[in-house]
Amino acid sequence: MIHPSQLVRDIALEHPGATRVFRTFRIDYCCNGDRPLDVAAAARGVELETLRAALASLKPGPAEAPSEPAALIAHILVRYHKVHMAELPEAIGLARKVEAVHADHPNCPRGLADHLALMADDLQGHQHKKEAVLFPMMLNGGHPMIGHPIARMAAEHQDVAEQLLRLAILTHDFAPPDDACTSWRALYQACRKLDADLREHMHLENNILFPQFL
Repeated sequence: MIHPSQLVRDIALEHPGATRVFRTFRIDYCCNGDRPLDVAAAARGVELETLRAALASLKPGPAEAPSEPAALIAHILVRYHKVHMAELPEAIGLARKVEAVHADHPNCPRGLADHLALMADDLQGHQHKKEAVLFPMMLNGGHPMIGHPIARMAAEHQDVAEQLLRLAILTHDFAPPDDACTSWRALYQACRKLDADLREHMHLENNILFPQFL
């Protein structure tokens, strides 16, 4: 059984599938994973024993992503960089449609389209810096000054984490109202997936890739 004092980050690294459990319970394992499990659960109002039972029920299995730097970078580029840039424009379009059609609805996610557009713009710049500078340095075996771009990327991950908190607020934790139309439901599902993908993306970099070069 996982001990309450174990760090969330370490659990995510040591137990394949743990990140899915953490996403289900809205436990931050990427940018704030340096907290003990009991502290993280209390912060989210989650019953600790329920969380521990869900983690204990995980079946042993293969790692969800490679850990060797070159293979992990290739995985990140295909699974996350390309996917984010492909899916965000669709989410922005859906948000603009929902905000226009349902402007009078009390639960209308006003400002969501602009927030997603801001996230897309910031993410494009963030990913470009990694693709143009940091990843080539890593693929060449590292560099004496590599700690500086890594620190910059980690700091920007904190900004993304704040943006995800705002995303959850705007979408009421991705829960559409009972009378929501299909577009509204599709929008919130897209936002939920974006949240999950970005958290997993940052976890792979913060906790697996970056430490290999520091």
